[in-house]
Amino acid sequence: MTLLHFFCSFQDEIQILKVEGDRIPLLNLYRGNQTVFICEKTVSDVQGVCCFTFLTVNYNQNVLFFFSFYRQLLSWYTLSQNADVSAMDNNLALLPLWVRCDMSDPAGTAWLGAETICMVNRVSGVKLYSVTCKGSTADKTSLITLDKLKQEHRRRHHPPSMVIKGSARFNLFGSTVVENTMIESQSSVTVDFKWSHVEAILETPPLSSTATLVSISNSHSKHTPSYFRYLHFISLLFQTLADGLRTGETEWMGPLESTSAVNLTKTTKLNSETDTPIFKSLLERGDLDFVEQLWVRMRKSVTSYQDIGDCLKLVTDAFRYGDIKPWIHRDSSSSLSKLILQSYHQQIDHVSLTGANPVHMLLEMGLDKMRRDYMNYLIGEELTTLNSLSYYLSTEVDLQEQVIRLRKLHHLLEIILTCSAFLGFPYDRLFLLTQSCLQHYKTYPYDEEHEFKLQIKPALISHFYQKEHPIMWGVEVSSGHGPREVRTYLQLSDRALVDHVIFETDCPDETVNGESVEPAFFSTMVCCSLVNFA
Repeated sequence: MTLLHFFCSFQDEIQILKVEGDRIPLLNLYRGNQTVFICEKTVSDVQGVCCFTFLTVNYNQNVLFFFSFYRQLLSWYTLSQNADVSAMDNNLALLPLWVRCDMSDPAGTAWLGAETICMVNRVSGVKLYSVTCKGSTADKTSLITLDKLKQEHRRRHHPPSMVIKGSARFNLFGSTVVENTMIESQSSVTVDFKWSHVEAILETPPLSSTATLVSISNSHSKHTPSYFRYLHFISLLFQTLADGLRTGETEWMGPLESTSAVNLTKTTKLNSETDTPIFKSLLERGDLDFVEQLWVRMRKSVTSYQDIGDCLKLVTDAFRYGDIKPWIHRDSSSSLSKLILQSYHQQIDHVSLTGANPVHMLLEMGLDKMRRDYMNYLIGEELTTLNSLSYYLSTEVDLQEQVIRLRKLHHLLEIILTCSAFLGFPYDRLFLLTQSCLQHYKTYPYDEEHEFKLQIKPALISHFYQKEHPIMWGVEVSSGHGPREVRTYLQLSDRALVDHVIFETDCPDETVNGESVEPAFFSTMVCCSLVNFA
């Protein structure tokens, strides 16, 4: 009987799925993006169909049942790969097989796994894995000790020597002082640590660790610093206008000003973008030209298509009759800027303020201003050059693409401002981070979830992470070399790494000032056994 025949004989109970490991939390941690087979309880009621199929399903409801059956399945996988036992000639190595378990056995097994070992293009053995889990607890005394973890590894492998490595992930929330007032950042910077010579479970990463910044997350809540809310608002406004041009329908956001758009356009006093001093010091420019000032007023007050048309008619008539002769930046590229240039010579083209043209003109004005804001900050801080920004500042592409490229700069700026203002990163780290973001977004689409990685020295952020609790902490005991390396792994995390089992928790719901007194962790342990073929 081949492995495929074995699977088909249980076609009413199980299905085999071919998936990328990074889609499964536990496997993403342990195996990365390697393609694997996932075996689980079938959800189909269709009879007579072989379940050796590659499907996409909701994993939360697909759990296998009889534990002896799990082990039998892994045994057949192992036998099918052993050339001395298998009836197949020249058997090729199968992808790793992982089986979802329901933790009903005494050990609380959530996964069983198997993967082949190849030496000189020949399958020479199989590694068998078992993953056991425990629900969230704040009782540190209930966690396995480092000595017991070492004993578990020795029991399985009898190694002459072992290597012990630690890892941890922290979310850092920085702060800054503005006019004697402490402002806490609502944006988290995620940092991964790796180090050797672990001495205790949940120990703080030493300063000798390797630290890597891996991502930024901005909440955009009412507590988020004003310049982040501002950037987020502008990003949404640009997207709203761009969508309106594409679909012909616009869902307007509420106005930030009580004064009507037309009356605000008539006023001469320019209000600041924000009242927060830190924003002024980082982004606000003192050289806004006429079009930029008009954009500031209109983006705060327009609530309809009619508002845009009325405001633009007001200013274009003023150009045409010589009532005003405003100045603009030399490199201004919007349609309204071109009309102002023409007005200097009393030769103004007719501009239609019907159809999509008013929205088109308003979007151009905003893009022009924000590009100049970002260019002014990034070049002024010597984080990049005009040449490096050419992709993002180009007006040769259509407006939809211009909006996309500006959103990429929005994301970049949020990352840089968080690391600069709240975490105090030095210039060299900010420069490298800026270059990494700029280079990435020249090729890849906008993605707020993308992890921009940057090596940093732990000493730079020690005063942040040493007072925080990790969201993930792990220790790995390993022995052997190359394909025959085996590992015993313990992972403590603030959320379960198993997504198909509902855990009971003994964590008290007690907080002080809105924060937990003691952090609670889910415990996940991965053990490995090595089966060598003769």
